[in-house]
Amino acid sequence: MSHSSAIDIRPFEDADEEAVAALWKQVFPNDPPWNEPSLVMAKKRAVQRDLFLVAMENGALAGTAMGGYDGHRGWIYALAIRPDLRRRGLGARLMARLESALSDLGCPKVNLQVRDGNEAVVAFYQRLGYAVEQRVSLGKPL
Repeated sequence: MSHSSAIDIRPFEDADEEAVAALWKQVFPNDPPWNEPSLVMAKKRAVQRDLFLVAMENGALAGTAMGGYDGHRGWIYALAIRPDLRRRGLGARLMARLESALSDLGCPKVNLQVRDGNEAVVAFYQRLGYAVEQRVSLGKPL
């Protein structure tokens, strides 16, 4: 992403599905079966679709951000930037846009999870003002 390239951040559209699936499989190669991109996108289309953003550069997918708000807390579920476009501010721009959309919904606090050991991603979020909170994350596939 050079300074002369145009980045358009907009809501996800159905035509983005193939490119988003390819990006997620590249960026999150070890995701569990319940995070299969086609399943995630199908469910997100039905719930708060406007909190699923894509960043386009010259007509090509550059990144995605997906969040949600349940009336109590906001969540960032996934932020994915094409590896060749990282460290140029695109992730920060997507996060700011998603945080703004959550704030507009009345969301008082946003949470996110980072896989243990992914210190580079933790540092990225800390630069955006996020703090590591001492919690134990539990999960249960249904």
